[in-house]
Parts: sequence; structure tokens; C-alpha cells
Amino acid sequence: MSTSSSSYGSSSIRAAGSGFAASGRFTRPAQLDPALMEHLSGGVDPQQLSEISHTTAASLLDRVHHTQDPQTVERVLTLVEHEGVDLVAELWSGGDPDSLPGVLWRLYMLRTWMRRNRESISRLWRIGEPVAGASSAIAGVDQAPTAEDIARTADSILSGAFVGDFAVAMERASAFCAVISAGLVAEARRRQERDAELRGSGAISSSGAAHLMKTARSLHSTSKDFKAGARLWREGRLE
Repeated sequence: MSTSSSSYGSSSIRAAGSGFAASGRFTRPAQLDPALMEHLSGGVDPQQLSEISHTTAASLLDRVHHTQDPQTVERVLTLVEHEGVDLVAELWSGGDPDSLPGVLWRLYMLRTWMRRNRESISRLWRIGEPVAGASSAIAGVDQAPTAEDIARTADSILSGAFVGDFAVAMERASAFCAVISAGLVAEARRRQERDAELRGSGAISSSGAAHLMKTARSLHSTSKDFKAGARLWREGRLE
């Protein structure tokens, strides 16, 4: 595989918001309750921010579920593009992985990562899919997806969370992360073997295998977060 290691790690999903720290500049998304959003520009204490985080997540999900208007769904789907990742991070990145805002943050970051790295991910899928088994069927991706297939899957997982079964969307997200994690591990091992051969011949190599393994572990952890979130949602305990 010709893609460099930087294609995988630089935009990988962050388990927390540190990689997307808020800049302090906010705009007000029409999709969210203005009465809640107006507090952000002036700053709030951690307890207030936590309450706003949970309230906006539940409000946004409930609103779209009840309207399912195509234009509303599109605006929510592209919230990061139109309002900026800073705002979404300020709202939800601090949420625990077993909370609704924490899950929504991860879903939005998964979509962003998938769309930005669609070509690399399509190749990783072909590597990881034979290893991951049933995960590919759950994720709803062909065995040899194109870059555009990956982008469409990214959109369908996030939109499915708002207009379909939220637990199913999280299970799809979990399965997708599992396949790509498996692909990264397989690719990292291939590079490690190549490194060993080069060292044996006296050559110097820097393949980025360690970086790929780190990203694989991050995705594996995110996959477990989504799977746990799906279970909590079905039990009525994801808040």
C-alpha cells in the first residue's frame, strides 16, 4: 500500500477534545436552542457547561427525530462544516464516552475523519475487511469500497443516528472502526516486517508502523465506546 502513515494518524478520531480545542470564537447554529447557545460566548463554569452539553445533545436529537425534514437533517449532518469544529468541541467533546454528548461528539468526529481520509480508508477497508469478519456486514460497506462509498457511509451513519435507530447507527460506527483498526494493524505488521528486512540488509527505514498501531488502538477504543453506547441507548440509560 503506497499511502504514507501520515494519511492515517493526523486526522484520526480523538477520544477526547484535546485535538480539537475550542478557540473561544463561536457562532450560533440555527439547529440548536438560542437560549442555551448564548451562554457560550461569555463562558460558563464546568457544571453549567455539562448541563448545556447534555441538554443540547438531547434537544438536537429529539428535534430531528420529530421533524425528519430533509433540510433540517442536512443542516445537522453538516454542523461541523457550517458552524466549525470549535463550537461542537465546546459543546460535547468533554462528554464521557458513555454519555449522549460524548457519543455525538465521536459520531461527528468519525464522519469528519472518514470524509477527510476517504481514499486511505477505502484501501484500509480492503485490508481489514477479511480479518474483521461480520463487522463489514454490520457496517454496511461493500468488500471493495471506493472513496466515495466511504464518504456516503460516513453520512449515512451520522444521519441514521438522527432519523433512524440510534443504537443501530452506533453499532454501524463501532463495526466500521473495528474493520479499519484491523486494517491498520495488518498494514503496520507488514511495514514492521519490511523494516526488519531492511535492517538485516543494513538499510535505514522509517515506515511509521508504530504510528499506525497507535491509531489502530485509538479506533479500537472508539469502537468499544460506540458498542457500549448502543447498549446503554437500548437500556434507556444514555443521557
